Amino acid sequence: MEPDFDPLVPRELDQPTAVPLGIDADLSVLDRAKILAAPSDPRDWPRWQERLTSWRSEAASRSGHRDALYVREDLQWTRECVVITQIWLWDELLYDWQTGRFTPERLLADAERFGGFDGIVLWHAYPVIGIDDRNQWDYYRLVPGLPELVQALHDAGLRVFVDYNPWDTGTRRGRADSHELAALVGDLGIDGVFLDTLPSGDSTLLDALTTARPGVAVEGESTLPPERLVDHPMSWAQWFADSPVPGVIRSRWFERRHQLHHVRRWHRDHSAELQSAWFNGTGVMVWEVVFGSWVGWSERDAAMVRLLARTHRHLAHLLTEGSWTPLVPLPGSASQGVYVSRFVLDDECYLALVNRSSTPQPVRLPADHCGGVALDVTTGARTLEVTVPAHGIGGLWWPGRDSDTSWLSESIQVSSDTAFPHRSATRIPISPTSGSPDRPHAVVPAGDHRLTVRYRQRETGIYDDAPFVDEWKPLPPRLHDQRTVDRALSLSHPVAVAAREVSTAEFRRFVETTGWRPQGPYAKSPWWISDRASETDSRVAGEPTDDGEPAAYVDLTDARAYAAWAGGRLPTEDEWQLAAGDPAFERLQPAVWNLTESEQTDGRSRFMILKGGCAHRCDGSPWYFDGGVRRPDFSAKYLAPGSGLARSASIGFRVAWDLPQGARRDI
Repeated sequence: MEPDFDPLVPRELDQPTAVPLGIDADLSVLDRAKILAAPSDPRDWPRWQERLTSWRSEAASRSGHRDALYVREDLQWTRECVVITQIWLWDELLYDWQTGRFTPERLLADAERFGGFDGIVLWHAYPVIGIDDRNQWDYYRLVPGLPELVQALHDAGLRVFVDYNPWDTGTRRGRADSHELAALVGDLGIDGVFLDTLPSGDSTLLDALTTARPGVAVEGESTLPPERLVDHPMSWAQWFADSPVPGVIRSRWFERRHQLHHVRRWHRDHSAELQSAWFNGTGVMVWEVVFGSWVGWSERDAAMVRLLARTHRHLAHLLTEGSWTPLVPLPGSASQGVYVSRFVLDDECYLALVNRSSTPQPVRLPADHCGGVALDVTTGARTLEVTVPAHGIGGLWWPGRDSDTSWLSESIQVSSDTAFPHRSATRIPISPTSGSPDRPHAVVPAGDHRLTVRYRQRETGIYDDAPFVDEWKPLPPRLHDQRTVDRALSLSHPVAVAAREVSTAEFRRFVETTGWRPQGPYAKSPWWISDRASETDSRVAGEPTDDGEPAAYVDLTDARAYAAWAGGRLPTEDEWQLAAGDPAFERLQPAVWNLTESEQTDGRSRFMILKGGCAHRCDGSPWYFDGGVRRPDFSAKYLAPGSGLARSASIGFRVAWDLPQGARRDI
């Protein structure tokens, strides 16, 4: 990390790039820019616009730009794919944890806050991948009901994207990534591929996708150089800083038909990227749950997305094919902090207005501007005057002779409520136990305890706090560094924690005695299913080789069922840590993470805390889940996958019992 790095300030490479205004200036310096900064003096705007036009022509010549991708009929949908969202497959709006089934109707109903979604990225593996040997393809292929979910989203009119993690090189190896990704896209009927940490895909990847399913759009992360805009119709624009006077997104100016989705994942005020998207005629990404961290959107920002979504969908032809003049001077507008972007196509005209000031600003146009009275895109009213909200957006549209104006029949009320919609996680309550310990155990005494907990600062955070609020871009050592937190625990009675994990023999005896079976649809038959032939999927997961091994491939429901059968429960993460200091505490081999009674939910994400570490470790990327055996004070937040995918070769459990006052280890 740069020594003077300030996480709340954009890095130099994220800052807007000044456009040289000299006649002989070298414009190639703009080729790798993110946003082309606008001059603060309106007198420089005409020269700035000329330089932008010259650069576009020169850059197209340097890069050998061809527009074959953008005239393809099977990719025209990208122009109207305005609002996309990234959703964890097991988000509680999309997945019902009680029935184990997907509920796209709940997600789509909630999306009406934003005017609906055009596309959805089904985020699947990170941040849990690496806990065992499963690779990124397994985390899609093993999901029961995924083809039906994709079909339901298609039926609702959404384009469906899958996520590609090029950094996944340390898990189970199979065929080449290009082959695996293309097969997945073809089998599921996927519309687009989201590149994670990768600005662009190579020719092998792109060719394989085109062969698998024509019309698949590849969306790169961050900014694409001009030479790669030829084969990537979309990108997602993380970490783009704008100039005080709205600048031009370089990739959008270079290729107007390239769809870009603005996002600042950790911000609680999205007005800056929404204004940039509005001014440039691009799309936005709504991302309210960032890998288990709640970063909800305010009522005002959601309303701004509704306005942008409706306008950009219906005026996509103007925004992508019309002539575009950024920073059109209007009398007095710049002095008010209002800036204008104009789009014209044949007899149709549209003005996008952004207000950079902290007060509402009225804008009145001359009677002859664009040929008469316009329609306010917010209210649908016929007018030449519009008031743009503070830090907000507005627009006026002059429809053509054959234009459909019915999309303006309803007014959109843009809220002024900028409050962050806090959402706290609730711990699933623990029922007291009635049984007594039936095996060696450590006793955590009653009273007040103070613990120091260590963890790696990932994007999941720890518990329910978003880790990088309003930061520009988390970088090491702030990202993936080791943190500590103090926790207080007060016990009204002693707690016995089993000295070792439940073994395979012990769990097998429980299954044979009780007939326990996984509940609902699940990904793969675990080793302890004896009548596998009767299962829908008879593949076996995690067949143990030794009855003395810890019982892995159990999820929280399995572990809780065993613990209840043994008259106990799971220990909390704090009880587990305190018990680990007792000489009686031990680990079976191979070491596995231990589940704890720490399940929490905020209504969107479910997670639990794992303790102890495991023998398995995935190397090659910091994005993998924590591996290796860990000290008792180390905690890992595990964002729980559904449909049985939480079962892992690296996760087991032990049992705890509530003891009466004064109890000792030899009870």
